[in-house]
Amino acid sequence: MRRRFRRRLLGWYGKHARDLPWRHTRDPYRILVSEMMLQQTQVDRVLPKYEEWIQKYPSLKALASARPADVVRTWRPLGYNARPRRLHSIAREVMSQYGGELPSDEPTLRSFKGIGAYTAGAVQSFAFGRRAAIVDTNVARVLFRVFVGRGDRKSSVLKKHLWSLSAALLPRRNVFDFNQALMGIGA
Repeated sequence: MRRRFRRRLLGWYGKHARDLPWRHTRDPYRILVSEMMLQQTQVDRVLPKYEEWIQKYPSLKALASARPADVVRTWRPLGYNARPRRLHSIAREVMSQYGGELPSDEPTLRSFKGIGAYTAGAVQSFAFGRRAAIVDTNVARVLFRVFVGRGDRKSSVLKKHLWSLSAALLPRRNVFDFNQALMGIGA
């Protein structure tokens, strides 16, 4: 069943994948920006803001040296204004403690305020090509419907099960496409 699910999902993605700018880069910073912007925000609202952000702050270094008020102002009107502050803080920490290179390991990524399990997995998968599971609202919806079908999706036991399921389904190759497809079909 896993192999069939992977094959069908990747086939769907090959035909229906949206052309999004963060799918054309493996730059960890740009992946992180897109993931932080996409938290609880629709893709169509993120697209113009992502382009503006990358033009204004093309690197961790550029973001780290920006004034906090400018960072928050640039973020508007995406909302959840803790996100630009956290992203700014991450940029500063990466510049001061990691030589300007975003770390690729999960424990270090998760040590940054604002990066949880999903964002760490997304950055590892999309930027560093690692086999890393992801579970966001869209992925949870797909996995629940296809493999579970019953129960309270919000229960901690079921959430833990969905993370295990996501990890078990990961292919050895094409992890980027697989995880993008999971999110895409869920949306």
